[in-house]
Amino acid sequence: MKLKTIANAFEEKVNEDKYGLAVFDNERNFTREELSRLADTIAAKLPQDSRRIGIIMDHSVEMIASILAILKCGAAYVPVEPTFPIERIRFMMQDAMVDAVISQEKYRHLVSDIPMIAVERGLEIDEGAAFYAVPHGGEELAYILYTSGTTGKPKGVAVTNANVLHYIGAFQREFHPCESDTMLQYSVCSFDIFVEEVFSALLSGMKLAIPSASDKRDIDGLMNFVRKNQVSIISGFPYLLQEMNEISNLPESLRLLISGGDVLRASYVDKLVRKVTVYNTYGPSETTVCAAYYNCSKGTPLADGTYPVGKPVYGTDIVMVDSFGKEVAQGKTGELCIFGDGVSRGYIGNRRKENEAFASLDDGRRVYHSGDLGYMLPDGNIAFLHRKDTQIMIRGKRVEVSEVENILLQSGMIRQACVCPKTDDKHLSYMVAYVVKNEAETSITQIKSYLTDYLADFMIPEFFVELSALPLTPNGKVDKGALPKVDREGIAA
Repeated sequence: MKLKTIANAFEEKVNEDKYGLAVFDNERNFTREELSRLADTIAAKLPQDSRRIGIIMDHSVEMIASILAILKCGAAYVPVEPTFPIERIRFMMQDAMVDAVISQEKYRHLVSDIPMIAVERGLEIDEGAAFYAVPHGGEELAYILYTSGTTGKPKGVAVTNANVLHYIGAFQREFHPCESDTMLQYSVCSFDIFVEEVFSALLSGMKLAIPSASDKRDIDGLMNFVRKNQVSIISGFPYLLQEMNEISNLPESLRLLISGGDVLRASYVDKLVRKVTVYNTYGPSETTVCAAYYNCSKGTPLADGTYPVGKPVYGTDIVMVDSFGKEVAQGKTGELCIFGDGVSRGYIGNRRKENEAFASLDDGRRVYHSGDLGYMLPDGNIAFLHRKDTQIMIRGKRVEVSEVENILLQSGMIRQACVCPKTDDKHLSYMVAYVVKNEAETSITQIKSYLTDYLADFMIPEFFVELSALPLTPNGKVDKGALPKVDREGIAA
């Protein structure tokens, strides 16, 4: 028996109340039935038997309909922001082997070598639209989300319909969304907070509110949109909550704020926790959005000023293990291993080494070795510590430091490079690149210009230090202790 799909679950909501408002932006609003019919209109334009379709669009109701169209056809969507570096976009589309891309004419140059289906703002519903859907079930892919990779190339995480439906069930059980709720669609489409925003809204009967780019330009504009449209739930990075924390007149419609993607410090939300329910969450993209929840409004921060990440979401287990794979005692540091129906299929393509982090157990459960370190508190909540490798979070987005280093070395302009992660006095991460150039005439501006074709802006090191040679230890490794000290105040001798 095939498991239910996201498309099936949405059609069930349509049948419950076809006139219920599903999604709106500043230009259009759609009932559930209208959104379904617009998705059908777009689905009729897609190549038959498509397996994977790229999405490169401005955020809008048409973007949401395009995602539903892909899922209705039995294909998986591959989301990319049009602001991404062009070479990175092309790599993702090629690596995912997309059959076509849904985009807008103004972005055609980004995918000139791939068939493109243009979906412009204001697309009208075709009541007679018919499309061919490949027979599929919950075990089929829903999307491929790209994360930073150690080889210098992003990794595509393959997430199934069943993975997503598992998470939506956990979300509903914890947060009790209802038809009177409105979820803000704030995240970029390439991060799994977007998955939480879109599918928790569409599959729980909530309304999805999409602000414009100008609405999101500053916190005042965003809060005006929230206030005007009676938004009740926001899921975002800790830094968004930090900005909201300083607002004296928080919109009264808000009832729930969900922080994810980076460490949440008590100082970021010390005022918010007294006004609205605030949650801290944890979960790699590889395990579908979130694997643990912590209610900060009912809890207390740790001694270091951070909040715990909480307890596993419904249908999920998290176990801390040592380097031998043995479970550690309460209070002892170990790697977080995540079990349950949220664990994805793994990475697409030739990623044998990276896919060793995933395993299927004899009882049918999936497990993912996260590479994150933490420990269990006496009350059963989990305290997150840090990555056990070089992966860091910058502006709420995951960055593999070695990927940045590899891209630098592939430029032809650099003979040696060492990229080091740093943390400032506000506990925010940044990177310093120490480089030995091939040609003295090569400028740092040229190097940065090259990087913009391959890396998103948050992945480009904040500081570059030119050296005649990298200092080495006796065994030939870079002596990081001997590198010039750099912080956000400048270079120290």
